[in-house]
Amino acid sequence: MAKENNPNPNKFKVSPWLIYTAILLIFLFISFITNGSSLNEPGQLTSSKFNDYLEKGQIEKVIVYNKTEAEVFLNAAALKDAAHKKVSKDVFDRPNKGPHYTFDIGNDQIFQNKLEKAVAEGKLKDFNFLAKSNWSDILISLLPIIIIIAVWIFIMRKMSGGGAGGGGQIFNIGKSKAKLFDEKTDIKTTFKDVAGLEGAKEEIQEIVEFLKNPEKYTNLGGKIPKGALLVGPPGTGKTLLAKAVAGEAQVPFFSLSGSDFVEMFVGVGASRVRDLFKQAKEKSPAIIFIDEIDAVGRARGKSNMSGGNDERENTLNQLLTEMDGFGTNSNVIVLAATNRADVLDKALMRAGRFDRQIFVDLPDIRERAEIFKVHLAPLKKIEGLDTEFLAKQTPGFSGADIANVCNEAALIAARNNKTAVDKQDFLDAVDRIVGGLEKKNKIVTPDEKKAIAIHEAGHATVSWMLEHAAPLIKVTIVPRGQSLGAAWYLPEERLIVRPDQMLDEMCATMGGRAAEKVTFNRISTGALSDLEKVTKQARAMVTIYGLNEKIGNVTYYDSTGQSEYNLSKPYSEETARVIDEEISLLIESQYQRAIQILEENKEKLNQLADILIEKEVIFKDDLEAIFGKRTFDKNLDEVVS
Repeated sequence: MAKENNPNPNKFKVSPWLIYTAILLIFLFISFITNGSSLNEPGQLTSSKFNDYLEKGQIEKVIVYNKTEAEVFLNAAALKDAAHKKVSKDVFDRPNKGPHYTFDIGNDQIFQNKLEKAVAEGKLKDFNFLAKSNWSDILISLLPIIIIIAVWIFIMRKMSGGGAGGGGQIFNIGKSKAKLFDEKTDIKTTFKDVAGLEGAKEEIQEIVEFLKNPEKYTNLGGKIPKGALLVGPPGTGKTLLAKAVAGEAQVPFFSLSGSDFVEMFVGVGASRVRDLFKQAKEKSPAIIFIDEIDAVGRARGKSNMSGGNDERENTLNQLLTEMDGFGTNSNVIVLAATNRADVLDKALMRAGRFDRQIFVDLPDIRERAEIFKVHLAPLKKIEGLDTEFLAKQTPGFSGADIANVCNEAALIAARNNKTAVDKQDFLDAVDRIVGGLEKKNKIVTPDEKKAIAIHEAGHATVSWMLEHAAPLIKVTIVPRGQSLGAAWYLPEERLIVRPDQMLDEMCATMGGRAAEKVTFNRISTGALSDLEKVTKQARAMVTIYGLNEKIGNVTYYDSTGQSEYNLSKPYSEETARVIDEEISLLIESQYQRAIQILEENKEKLNQLADILIEKEVIFKDDLEAIFGKRTFDKNLDEVVS
């Protein structure tokens, strides 16, 4: 098919460099021709030497050019003289036909009289005075200028060339860098390829219907939203959903990133915005998708920084103008995606631009099962693989994370020489992604292993005893990534979190350090990640969610994202001291609570640690054998069914 589309598949393309090289060779050839047939450079003579050779009768002929420069031709007898050995042969070791010498004359009349006298005395055979146009010198002097002009023309052609979109060429730098997906060839994604996201797909379906049948809405006087903003955490499928919209609507799809508008030259971003909308209007109905729009859509005038920021604001201003500038019947819809909607400019979010926000949230347990089915389709897997079980094991995973789990499971199965991917491969893949790669060759002393086992057993014990702590799935003391041990939990997927739930989670997190204190009466540095986690939770309770009685119903959270530019805190030094005290009290109270729980279950803690040292990995069943079943566990099977 490719040969049919190309009418001249074997057509020879002439490189500009070949043309420039040929021109240079032509100039050199002309220079050689105009310099005479000799390839040997004539020697230079002084007046005294010339007079000496003339007196001896060694000169056969003299030609004077422009009454200033004389060319001397020696006779055959003189060429045999050793004094003229250097000029007797040319570069090819053949007899040199001359001229053999050149020299500059003084007064031409005196020189002519001297030559006439020599001819009369028989010492000189012939002489002649000629006018000479020295084209070789002219060409050689002009050659550098010609080469510079040729190179400049070549560079200009290369910089102004290239395909549509500019591609980084200097004269096309203001062109849009958007990649066009043609609806007939490139776009293959539809809503069937997007698992989950039912709410987002339902909201965006109206845009698809408008692009398919705009008259249905315009006949009634309705106006379709000009823009829709996809907001959600990374990896949730915002870009995939936008591509599916274009695939469903069967229209041209212009895709680019917000950073594609950013350039070091002034005015380039605004120029690219204009060119993008111009292309989209020419191909309307069409969709423009701007990924990571916060690169150019950040709120204006709130940054203390200046300089390059002005160029970004100019680009945003042009985007605002273009979005509200084209008519409602132009059939161009702008989709954009970001995970930082809070920092976008309010003018960008107003009606007539991005009229609606479509939230693309992390998938719940049902949606994760659907996403697993999509990514499991191309894998060679065992029969009857339970996708609902896999969905339970991946709370908080995005669609991209689930795709990574499936790929990692296939790699693990291949590494173990399996013919099909089984359930254990997926569990190992989850462990690999969450905890990191196992480091079984890491040297751990018996004392350190005991401390790690006690630490992880403390987490498991405290979380088992608390109602709102996440139920345990697995505990290991095999080093993974940067951690020496790890515990896997199955957190409850809550829409809101209450203080008692947060406190239980903090207490379970402090269970590791508390276990070290209870067992060894000393603590170690192994609780760094635990302390970081509980400190963030405690600070959020006090300063963000208003869950502290002493601070009250006050939040210091800045939803605009501009607090990073403020050099001062939004509260007084006295309030800062109270905040620090309350955070410390929260953490210490949960630490003491964890110690109390472990003191009451010290024997079971040690028993669990011994099993952990022996097996290195323990599961939920091992905890049930020691502690009994958790009475407040919810039946997660009911959630999936």
